[in-house]
Amino acid sequence: MQRLGLQRDLEEAAARERRRQRELQRQSRIFNARLRTIGVDKDALDRQVKEKKVEAAAEKARNEELANESKQLDKLMCLLEEQQKKEIRNINKAVSEFQKSFQKPETRREFDLSDPQALRKDRPARLSDSDPRCTVSGLQKFMGEDLNYEQRVKFQKEQLREWSLQQQRDWKNALADQKLADYLYDKNRIELDQKTMEQQRKEEESRRAVCAAIKDFNRTQASEMAARMDLEKQQKTKDDMDEISNLLRGDLLSENPEQAVSSFGRHRVIPDRWKGMSRDQLLAIRDCQQQQVLQNLRLKEEEHQRDAEWDRQCLQAARAELLLERQQQRRSRECRRALDSINAELSREQRAKNTYLKEEEYSNVPTEQYYAQFNTTSR
Repeated sequence: MQRLGLQRDLEEAAARERRRQRELQRQSRIFNARLRTIGVDKDALDRQVKEKKVEAAAEKARNEELANESKQLDKLMCLLEEQQKKEIRNINKAVSEFQKSFQKPETRREFDLSDPQALRKDRPARLSDSDPRCTVSGLQKFMGEDLNYEQRVKFQKEQLREWSLQQQRDWKNALADQKLADYLYDKNRIELDQKTMEQQRKEEESRRAVCAAIKDFNRTQASEMAARMDLEKQQKTKDDMDEISNLLRGDLLSENPEQAVSSFGRHRVIPDRWKGMSRDQLLAIRDCQQQQVLQNLRLKEEEHQRDAEWDRQCLQAARAELLLERQQQRRSRECRRALDSINAELSREQRAKNTYLKEEEYSNVPTEQYYAQFNTTSR
């Protein structure tokens, strides 16, 4: 039993020590004005600051590493650029040597345009009159400037004399041919005139025979047409008389109302046969119109009575509304007076209470001993 009591005492002492330690920790947190006013977990903030610094250091190290890599890449690019420039210089040098060795200016196609020895190497403008370079567009040789001018003039004179003699011979032959052609033309024209006169005489005779036959035919046709027109006139006169008699005996002029009835029903008519309504139909229409007028007058009278009743009800409703509004105003004034009296009573009580609190309750001033009793425990 003593052993159990001792163990229980130890457990209670340990529990009291734990409570005391928790109380001390609680007091350190509560009585720490900085932690209490900040209102956040300062340890967590410190950890975040440390993490930020670690991240900044890592970022700085990574940036430095990237900077070193970029420097190495720049050096490598400079080396490659120098190598490329060297290769380009070598290629240009090889091209220049190739041009000097295999593409000399005198081997070019257009070298003759810029050859300094072109005038010494060039041939004269004209070697002879038959030089193929002396073309018309070259303007190297004009008429009368050939080398064999005298022989050419002599040959031209002989040629002109031969041309003149030939023209005279041709002129004489042409005159003889013209005379022969005129003689043959006149002979053929006389023969053609004779043939034409003979043909015209035959055509005139045949035309006279045709005209005589046409006259006989037209005379026969005219007599037949006159007989036919007489028959048609008689037939037309007979048809007109039959039509007049049919009209006089028919339903159109006799104004039979049954002829205007449509095949779709007796309530419908045929417009081109309808002669108008009968007296009974007109009287029925007038009676119907009179009934419609009386009905309209009755409807108007009923509407007038309905409007008068509606105006009377509106007037009564307006009067009732006015009375209700006045009654509501009276009640509002009474309620306002009652509320004003209650507010005045409450105001007097409030002033009295404030005076009592100011003069009686709050007359004592707190001392240092009063404030020293606070913050002694964490509870």
